[in-house]
Amino acid sequence: MAGSIFGSAFRISTFGESHGKAIGVIIDGCPAGLDIDEAFIQAELDRRKPGQSAIVTQRKESDTVQILSGIFEGKSTGTPIGMLIPNDDQRSHDYGHIADKYRPSHADFTYQEKYGVRDYRGGGRSSARETAARVAAGAIAKLFLTQNGVNIQAYVSQVGPLILQKGADELDLSLTESNDVRCPDPEMAVQMIDLIKAVRKDGDTIGGVVSAVITGCPVGLGEPAFDKLHADLGKAMLSINACKGFEYGSGFAGVSMRGSEHNDVFYQEDGIIKTRTNHSGGIQGGISNGMDITFRVAFKPVATIIPAQESVNTQGETVEVTGRGRHDPCVLPRAVPIVESMAALVLADHLLRQRMTKSGE
Repeated sequence: MAGSIFGSAFRISTFGESHGKAIGVIIDGCPAGLDIDEAFIQAELDRRKPGQSAIVTQRKESDTVQILSGIFEGKSTGTPIGMLIPNDDQRSHDYGHIADKYRPSHADFTYQEKYGVRDYRGGGRSSARETAARVAAGAIAKLFLTQNGVNIQAYVSQVGPLILQKGADELDLSLTESNDVRCPDPEMAVQMIDLIKAVRKDGDTIGGVVSAVITGCPVGLGEPAFDKLHADLGKAMLSINACKGFEYGSGFAGVSMRGSEHNDVFYQEDGIIKTRTNHSGGIQGGISNGMDITFRVAFKPVATIIPAQESVNTQGETVEVTGRGRHDPCVLPRAVPIVESMAALVLADHLLRQRMTKSGE
């Protein structure tokens, strides 16, 4: 299937379906000699895996990663890194009732029309199950970035109408993992969790926003035309299931400002050029400027709901579709590590590309 490869210098290719035997990823371009912490890779997958709390899908998958190649005695060898994650808890019979029906707002219809065939069990390749492979690859990218002083932290900043008004610089991001919804504000987290539980009780779903901040990014990452750093981040985020929007820096709010308000004024401190404000979100002209990179990712409500909905079948006949199986009432808690992983893949790719761009790097 085309479109399963992401990246240039640090490239990944994912494979597998929601109800197949396994999903996996091949990483090409990881530098040799990188210390590989397998416990860290597993911990990242545990943050994304289903069944981890009462507000996510109750599908039970250990998501135990098997490293097949590219690592010897705890270090990357410079050859392709292959990782496999078996599927252990498929319940394909939960999807028999929609084998010939199109679920509203799912990829059923578009996949059928594009390929002439589709795997209706959990959505096949369009399932968010595929993102486990991205998180495994993202963990390797994170190890590489950490070695280079770059850190990525994402958190839930909105669930439905509940909006966290504080910015990343006003929050203790170390609290993100202290609650099930992954919001670093304890009081807001309680409200978000209660809302998700209420929505789930109604058999419905709800969306929201994941915010992220990247610190320690050097100046110069990104290309000036088509491969702008924010463009690649946008593509990465918009490739995540249920993502409906991406903005960085001031984003859409910036349109109400004048240039005199929005411009980030330069100054020098201890020999380092910085900006007094960061409306640019750490990226100017498509290239990182050394300031924190900030962005937000919007996720829609999960399409599968319990109440009956009108739809059509493969013959075009009007039918009724009801949600069965195990589904997230809100994708946000599990989306946090996915957002971090996709950002890590972009940054690792551009960091390696920059080393080939500038003499002496």
